[in-house]
Amino acid sequence: MGYSKSAPLISKQLLAVGAVLLAFGLLLDLNRLPSLFSKNFSKKSSGEPCQEVMQSQAKLSRQQLARLLTVPEGGKKQKVQEILKEPYCKLADLQVRTGATAQREAYPLEFEPQTWLVILYEGDQYAGYRFNVR
Repeated sequence: MGYSKSAPLISKQLLAVGAVLLAFGLLLDLNRLPSLFSKNFSKKSSGEPCQEVMQSQAKLSRQQLARLLTVPEGGKKQKVQEILKEPYCKLADLQVRTGATAQREAYPLEFEPQTWLVILYEGDQYAGYRFNVR
């Protein structure tokens, strides 16, 4: 019954070979992804250029960001602007949905200057936000 004693050894060897192949495959996949720290990645995700610089010294604090998160989407544009003050710049308008043109304003974060908050307005309503890594 030598066969039953060698079966666990073969299955362990197959498992080890499979683990090595899996690790190698993952390493190859990770090499194809852009590095989060590479300069090329930040250039690709730099976002759109400002159309008009409004306040070149504008920076958004943690407190302002926290207050913004209390404003519901669909709230008044004026309420958001009272919290955030004047933006660093305005981005090009865009059409998010049919018949509605959206205006966008950008604010660099004081605590993370490479990250900007982009605010979206539709008319006099606050429509939402996103973060943009520059």
